[in-house]
Amino acid sequence: MPKAKSYKNSLTGASLFASAGIDEQYFKDVGINIVAANELLSERAKLYQAQYPNSKMICGNILDKNIFNAIIEATLKKLDFLIASPPCQGMSIAGKNRTLEQMLADERNFLVFKIIDFIKIKDPDFVLIENVPTFFKIELPFQDKMMKIIDILQILHGDNYLIKPEVFDAFEYGVAQRRTRAIIKMHKKETTWGEPQKLQQVTVRDVIGDLPSLEAGESSDVKWHFARKHSKKHIEWMRYTPTGKSAIDNPVHYPVKADGSRINSYNTTYRRIKWDEPAPTITIRNDAISSQLNVHPGRLKPDGTYSDARVLTPLELMLLSSLPSNWNIPDDTPELLIRKCIGECIPPLLIKQIVSQINK
Repeated sequence: MPKAKSYKNSLTGASLFASAGIDEQYFKDVGINIVAANELLSERAKLYQAQYPNSKMICGNILDKNIFNAIIEATLKKLDFLIASPPCQGMSIAGKNRTLEQMLADERNFLVFKIIDFIKIKDPDFVLIENVPTFFKIELPFQDKMMKIIDILQILHGDNYLIKPEVFDAFEYGVAQRRTRAIIKMHKKETTWGEPQKLQQVTVRDVIGDLPSLEAGESSDVKWHFARKHSKKHIEWMRYTPTGKSAIDNPVHYPVKADGSRINSYNTTYRRIKWDEPAPTITIRNDAISSQLNVHPGRLKPDGTYSDARVLTPLELMLLSSLPSNWNIPDDTPELLIRKCIGECIPPLLIKQIVSQINK
């Protein structure tokens, strides 16, 4: 077997579909230097650039030839590393009734192929592609048929790369949140990329239990720890909802419609999370009490009600996603932008554990 390549100091890399760069939070710790990144949405690109001023951010649609060429030109002739998190909203899922013509008409289905083009041009030694678990079931139009992304990568790059698809749960890697992500690791056959080491499991209480209690609309002296305002009825329903329970199941003080009739919904809505378990997967609608599993656990009060009748604060979301409390973002970053980026992110501690096993 050829001798593994040695990297003296760090890996030089690029980031495609970078969003706010949350997954790259700990790259410096493991010797990865992202020199160029691409993001479609300007507000996220600006947030990325604020955190990584030494990285060249190319904002725009990667399907635009000028944007793609700008990314190519902003990177070294030969890169060591590529990370990419392509959107997948337009892709077909097994069993979904979409014709090939419909697939070909949706430009989002070609975003993955820009990653393939980038790999062909830059020939990085290591590639990490991440997405939601259903990513492995997605079929794309390739060679006049529908094929899964893993099979396409094997056909195009299997001669030069070892390609391994895996699904990871962030909770097993030190993150106080259940969040599964599909990871494709690709590395040149003369290199090595080991398996990430699992870390001690932590709970909601471990990471946010010491933060000041807040009611809806209240603020604290702790940066990013402020509570959203909620309607009186939402607050009332949640005050009477115990830790880990849904207001839907309350015998009294349950959610009602405008006409006073009881709301029929899944008991994952209007629900408090639990203290001594990991948080459920954080979604992009983490600003709404009526959304999925994102109300603070609360604490029982002497009058029988529960404190913290509100959704999680930005700081609580950061900590539950393994971001540091001093996350380096501008003070004027919009709250909803933070919430959306966290709701779509892959926890950076998981990524750190994965990329730390690259041979350097």
